[in-house]
Amino acid sequence: MAQHDASLSQEEIKKANVKKIWTVAGILALVTTIEFILAFAWPDGMDRTMLNILFILLTLVKAFYIVAEFMHLKHEVKSLMWAVILPMAFLGWLLVALWKEGQEIVDAILAIFA
Repeated sequence: MAQHDASLSQEEIKKANVKKIWTVAGILALVTTIEFILAFAWPDGMDRTMLNILFILLTLVKAFYIVAEFMHLKHEVKSLMWAVILPMAFLGWLLVALWKEGQEIVDAILAIFA
């Protein structure tokens, strides 16, 4: 978690850890609240593409924050962080590329039988 000064007592360390946990929970709850507000306040007539993009971005924010805090990636060296983040970015790109290409293939097959 965090580096602790040797002069701190066990009670002070425990209080700092509990405070950190509540801070993380509060931030995650705030992002989730924003998601709920968007879900229920979005006008029915509006295009939902932007809403879906916002949900994906907010979910990524929560995922990166969880990884940074609970998996302690925030406290590691930068090269290790990039070694985790870059493959995940490429995986996201791969999923989008496969989805788009798969849709083209499905469209081509449907055009043959239409």
